[in-house]
Amino acid sequence: MSLDDIAGPPPAIGQRPSIPYLNDPTSDGDRTGPFGSPVGYPPGPRTPQTGGPTAPPAAGPGAGTPFPSYQPPAGPTSGPVTGEMRLPPVGPAGPAVPAGPTPGRRSSGDTLVGGIPAVPAAAEVPAAAVTKPQPAAKSKARSKKKGRSKFALLVGALVFVGGGAYSAGLLMDHADVPAGTTVLGIEIGGKSKDEAVKSLNTALGDRTTRDITLKVGTGQQKLKPAASGLGLDLDTTVRNVAHRDYNPVTVIGSLFGGTRAAQPAWVTDEEKLTAMLGTLAGQNSGSGSDGMVKFVVGTGQAIAVPGKAHQSLDAKGSVSKVIAAYEQRALTGQDTPVVLSVTTVQPKVTQAKFNAALNGFAKTAMSGKVTLNAGGHQLQLGHISLPQFLTMVSDGSGNLTPHFDLPALKAVMSTTFDGVLLQRGNGTKTAVTPQDVVSAILPALNTQDQTKKIVTFPNIA
Repeated sequence: MSLDDIAGPPPAIGQRPSIPYLNDPTSDGDRTGPFGSPVGYPPGPRTPQTGGPTAPPAAGPGAGTPFPSYQPPAGPTSGPVTGEMRLPPVGPAGPAVPAGPTPGRRSSGDTLVGGIPAVPAAAEVPAAAVTKPQPAAKSKARSKKKGRSKFALLVGALVFVGGGAYSAGLLMDHADVPAGTTVLGIEIGGKSKDEAVKSLNTALGDRTTRDITLKVGTGQQKLKPAASGLGLDLDTTVRNVAHRDYNPVTVIGSLFGGTRAAQPAWVTDEEKLTAMLGTLAGQNSGSGSDGMVKFVVGTGQAIAVPGKAHQSLDAKGSVSKVIAAYEQRALTGQDTPVVLSVTTVQPKVTQAKFNAALNGFAKTAMSGKVTLNAGGHQLQLGHISLPQFLTMVSDGSGNLTPHFDLPALKAVMSTTFDGVLLQRGNGTKTAVTPQDVVSAILPALNTQDQTKKIVTFPNIA
């Protein structure tokens, strides 16, 4: 028997060939499938294309099977492993058979038992699902990573170098005053506290102690800094900077000659300076410019002396100018006169104020003699003696008040109260002074009652 006899005649065009099963009972094999299940299919075999009943084999010579007991398969001709087999039609008579599985039909290859799942053909894969390689994007990503790596290396190198320089700066600077420290442009870094104070004192010289020249109007005045509350505390200045500086900028900068300017410890007493400038303003404007009342010796007549306009210094407004000029001179050493502005001031005592003074204190003071007794000693003050030391001047607001010239009063007292002692509140006993006389006679000068013009010291020892 030949292979042709076993295979039988070739199938007709468009007809599916029948393939004998090797599991046939007439063969040497068994009727179990590859997974141990018996080979068998439910009745109603279907054709691959339409799913209808399978046509009986055509009659003719050689059309029978070589094995009498062979039965055509009762189900789909797809195996559990190989899947369904389809053959394309031969020639123009056969209908076109689509590649791939029939829509709406599942094959054994689609199940878990089928083993390998069906893989769609390349034509069935959507074009959108195909991912093309993008070499440009990968190249750009590699460039970014490379750039970041270089930047990280550069930062690391800078940190390493900076840390080394910072450590070197700390190790090299062991002085009380950090290296590179200056005060008013004077280098004091790298020294002990005492050495720094001496260096400052020597370099400054008399910059902070010599007189300050003030220009007021057309005249000039001298101002002593110490008496005006101005100065520089060298010890405090050095003490404020005599500590380790851990600032990386200054520590590293000192290695390359960098400097750090420290603030001086200025001494500024604005209240004292204002008072001193006020004194200079009074000296510049002259006395009696606001008006006054004088008494005529012998008659005791009160005379009003009107004031006149004068130039005056604004003491409070000049304080800031003097302080700034003083500090600038300490820095540069140049002694430039400080120009202070002056204004024209009109007299503050009006005619109404003059009338009130003349009809008030001036009248009662000269209304009779004042007698002062002290331990058998007596001093009488009247029209001849009172005008020698008594006047009325402005109090700054335009009001006229009594003013006593103590040296002139002392001359009038002469030796009248020599040997007279007064008991003081602290328990001491002292001689009578001109101020004691003023305190005793002032109430008597404010009254016209003659009985009240006789005064006795109440605290005679």
